[in-house]
Amino acid sequence: MATEQQQDLTGIAQGVITGFNKGDWEQFRASLAPDVHYEEMGTMRQTDSADAYVQLVQGWKQSFPDAKGTIHHTIASGDKVAQEVLWEGTHTGDMPTPNGTLPASGKKISVPATVWYIFQGNTIKEVHHHIDIMTMMTQLGALPS
Repeated sequence: MATEQQQDLTGIAQGVITGFNKGDWEQFRASLAPDVHYEEMGTMRQTDSADAYVQLVQGWKQSFPDAKGTIHHTIASGDKVAQEVLWEGTHTGDMPTPNGTLPASGKKISVPATVWYIFQGNTIKEVHHHIDIMTMMTQLGALPS
């Protein structure tokens, strides 16, 4: 059975996804440490501040304005929370990539991911986002199926 602290941390982590879904950047940022470290596996992007992390996810919202994450499973242990998330949206904005800009395709994506949060108290100190970029790029037509 989850402890009260684990339930609190799970709720905080859920608030990050909810803030992203609504484009509510104050809610998204509310529990982030000023020096939060973010890693995005698949793209290899990293940030080391709340400002940079918010800017990065705002970029995803520019490429996929209707993007939303649906949390399917959550696990909490000690100072860590892990979420299994399905990201869905429509590619209606240009998307910067390491190989140049991928023009808006109008195609829908449905991409599995996990997001791991490491807390210090009730503050998120680290975020490790494991997103299936290969599936996303295939769905967008940028890679052969």
